[in-house]
Amino acid sequence: MFNYTLRRLLFAIPTLLVISFIIFALLDLAPNDPTGELPLTIPPEVREQIRASLGLDQPFFIRYLLWMQQFFINEPLNLLEKMTGWQIGDGSRMRILSWATRSPVVDLIVERLPQTLWVVGLSYLLAVIISIPIGVISAYKQYSIFDQIGTFVSMVGFSVPTFFTGVVLIVIFSSWLQWFPSVYDTNHQVTDFASLMFQIKQMALPVIVLTLYNTSQIARFVRASMLDNLNQDYVRTARAKGVKENIILLVHVLRNSLIPVVTVIALGVPTIFSGAIITEQIFRVNGLGQLLITAIQGADIPLVQTLTFIFAVLIVLFNLIADVLYGILDPRIRYD
Repeated sequence: MFNYTLRRLLFAIPTLLVISFIIFALLDLAPNDPTGELPLTIPPEVREQIRASLGLDQPFFIRYLLWMQQFFINEPLNLLEKMTGWQIGDGSRMRILSWATRSPVVDLIVERLPQTLWVVGLSYLLAVIISIPIGVISAYKQYSIFDQIGTFVSMVGFSVPTFFTGVVLIVIFSSWLQWFPSVYDTNHQVTDFASLMFQIKQMALPVIVLTLYNTSQIARFVRASMLDNLNQDYVRTARAKGVKENIILLVHVLRNSLIPVVTVIALGVPTIFSGAIITEQIFRVNGLGQLLITAIQGADIPLVQTLTFIFAVLIVLFNLIADVLYGILDPRIRYD
């Protein structure tokens, strides 16, 4: 297992290098100019100074290498200094700056990350916790009332787009009943019990929307995988030997059924960090999804490049985690 993990990590390095080059090249070669929206009265030499301050006077490959250096050297060193308090070097490291705000891109991402994790991360965690029992019971009690209701709710939850579900919940619970706020207050700070309750209330609607969507998807995979394994020979053999039904279901069948489900869950984790773009727009959650939309609309190329590459890194990383979990769930899988 260790050798396989090491090989996959080594293979991930050239993969990420190719991905980073493609992302940087596609967005950098786009016809965008950070000085294009400035007033026409600004002299050309001042525009060139602004472009030089953003590093745009350098050749393409130099800018790409500087961009990668900030990812893998400068920002990790800055993070290490913040965590340990040590001073590494003189501290004069160049950082990726946003064209719109002239602020370091990483600082903007770190500022928006808590809102995304509160809403999208919590909803995905709840979806995993809820969907696995629903899928197991639906498969074990196939064609029962529970299975039919669960199948209907799953199909509706997965088919109906989140922007429609969000608007319906806002109309019902915010406009009519006035139980929950319709807009997420990003600046709200939790200081006491009353502020905590308000935080829970403003998180309720977006979390419900995303939990319903993710639960519907994962529960269908769990049910289908459980049905495939319930009809296998080893299940009939275990029953013939007198093994208890709950042990057969939870120890043997569920463990084997989770192998394809792990892929779905692992590949869904990077979407937590990318943010639920549509849902964040509806509830005005200033998370990473909202940040990406703003960057695209404002042609903020460095911010779009950084966010896109971070999402790519997360996808490669959680693909590796899913492959490692295969061997843990199924001892028959050998990588060496």
